[in-house]
Amino acid sequence: MTVGELTVSVVIPAKNEARNLELMLPKLLSSGEFLECIVVNDGSSDDTVAVCEANGVTVITNPYSKGNGSAIKTGAKAARGDIIVFLDGDGQHRPEDIPRLLEKMTEGFDMVVGARGRKSQADSYRAIANGIYNRLASWMTGQKVDDLTSGFRVVRANRFREFLYLLPNGFSYPTTCTMAFFRSGYSVGYVSVETERRLGDSHISLLKDGIRFLIIIFKVGTLYSPLKIFFPVAAGFFATGICYYLYTLTTQGRFTNMSAVLFMTSVLVFLIGLVSEQVTTLMYKDADR
Repeated sequence: MTVGELTVSVVIPAKNEARNLELMLPKLLSSGEFLECIVVNDGSSDDTVAVCEANGVTVITNPYSKGNGSAIKTGAKAARGDIIVFLDGDGQHRPEDIPRLLEKMTEGFDMVVGARGRKSQADSYRAIANGIYNRLASWMTGQKVDDLTSGFRVVRANRFREFLYLLPNGFSYPTTCTMAFFRSGYSVGYVSVETERRLGDSHISLLKDGIRFLIIIFKVGTLYSPLKIFFPVAAGFFATGICYYLYTLTTQGRFTNMSAVLFMTSVLVFLIGLVSEQVTTLMYKDADR
């Protein structure tokens, strides 16, 4: 399968997904003739390798589990296509949607994301969390973000590889690469997709990954424009200091240490945000050229 004169590679990270791959790979291979299909076996203990070999796809095996993001980076480095299609190995993404994402890319996009509707979310908690992430990212970038965390996406390989050093080894790589693309001025598009129910248990833990996803909220800000996060916090401390000072002035007739602490904290938070903004600019200096 090609997009114009550009070749297409498929990369699938997988850990103990033999049952899902057994169903998905035949559908994938029948959906188009790709340059290659690469499954990155992230330290699986099941028959993932055997299933891949039976379907004639390329397998890259990690000796131990390094994480979903690490598998994505491994596959991106190995892929030879001009365009890379990323799908999760759990079978939730439908291969028949790939042509729609590739067609959208011909409109001039550097990355196209398969955006899940509310009905496609695994549960209501994740739907609410993803809604928060999408709104936050939309506010940060000034662009409508339909799905910040979807692992189903099509990217221009050369653009994507610019940010490999930024990508975490865990599940939050979609968030990082999306914000990196926006920060560098690359075009990001969305195509609405429906997902299938996966077989077996998810590798995502509600408690453990819930805490991790909260960290993503702050990561979104620091990846794009830290001052958009730090300035409101600094303003909040400053406003609280003013209010507390007025209170103590009218009730005690003096300026208290607490007011001084609040004012100093607001200045420190603002300065940290200012330095972070400069660091972020340096992170993307090569992409801005």
